[in-house]
Amino acid sequence: MTRIARSNGARLRRRVSHQGLSAGIVLLGLAVCPLTAGATEISGDNWKVDISGFVNAFYTTVGCSGAAVGGPALASQGLGCGGQQNRTTIGNGLLPNALISKFSTQQEGIDIAAQVGMMVHTATADGLAANNGIDVRQAFFTLGSADFGTIKLGRDYGIFGSNAILTDMTLLGVGAPVQATQRGRVSLGHIGAGYTYLNNYGQIVYTTPGSSSGLSFTGGVFSPVNNTGVYDSRSAPQIQVQLAYAQNGIKAWVGAKTQRFYAMTGSGALPASFTMTAGEIGASFTLGSFSVLGNIQSGRGIGILTDGDQGNAKGINYLLQGTFALTEKLKLGLSDGVSRNQDDLASNADFKSNSNVTAGAYYALTKSVTLDLELSQTRSKDFAGNTARMNGVALGGILFF
Repeated sequence: MTRIARSNGARLRRRVSHQGLSAGIVLLGLAVCPLTAGATEISGDNWKVDISGFVNAFYTTVGCSGAAVGGPALASQGLGCGGQQNRTTIGNGLLPNALISKFSTQQEGIDIAAQVGMMVHTATADGLAANNGIDVRQAFFTLGSADFGTIKLGRDYGIFGSNAILTDMTLLGVGAPVQATQRGRVSLGHIGAGYTYLNNYGQIVYTTPGSSSGLSFTGGVFSPVNNTGVYDSRSAPQIQVQLAYAQNGIKAWVGAKTQRFYAMTGSGALPASFTMTAGEIGASFTLGSFSVLGNIQSGRGIGILTDGDQGNAKGINYLLQGTFALTEKLKLGLSDGVSRNQDDLASNADFKSNSNVTAGAYYALTKSVTLDLELSQTRSKDFAGNTARMNGVALGGILFF
């Protein structure tokens, strides 16, 4: 019997869309469920099915000023304000709207689970445009046991950068309210201005079993990605690994990723083929009502928004954040992030850096609903000394179910 008991303009926009950035910057699927207020559970025939998800909307208004900055300049008028000096959007924050289905059972001593996550957006560029483009970002299954650990096979988010975005306070809000991505998908949080997007890949990943020491290891092979029209991948997979520690309010991690990129024929005067090699180190600490986070990513080919999008340039990302629970319901926070190219490549329109600082107040109206107010400033610079600035205000909320 079944029992019901109770996720430099037009070219850049095309690149972002092809590589999945503007198509939604979302929460790592395995960590969504701890945020949900209570999923619907269906059990029968030794299987359990959990249905959960989230819906959000934010009134966002932005104003852009300063000089023209090329490349992935998030504060520029072209990207930050969608080609205007000022713009308003009522749309998603860093998370889209999502419906997440989980399936689990145990057979012959093996824990078997699967997850499928479907995401959609709120805002469109006009009143006639459809928003029914469903993005299946997660479709994977896992096999594991308490002694062996877990193997994951399928499509999911990457390992590298996962702790930064999951701990980012703007995950429940907006962060950098970039109109080129929020109109038609989502905002960026600190992506491109504090950390590189963790991306979505086909993958086979192993995670060690839980340990009383608090240490864990996760690593695997990922389907290699292309940089549309510029670099291509071949037979070697992308590799990502992470060593993490979590105990007594302290979390710490080190990670790395690597992939070979091959210059495509006819792609122009760009650097030759190169190997992306990137490392990450970070930690978070919670003591009573106060929490702090620090994360650094660095490497050659790490990209500003996604893998290899700046070619062979060496880049570095910083994120620093502090939050304070003023009451049981109200949390205040301040986060500051920078993503910077350390090499001046003409192919990147002399683009140098994006930075974003966000101050936020997050109020738990109920166990399912959080209301947010954020004030932010995003800056973009090039190696010629030009600076663009985008000021933003976001007000809205998110529902988990």
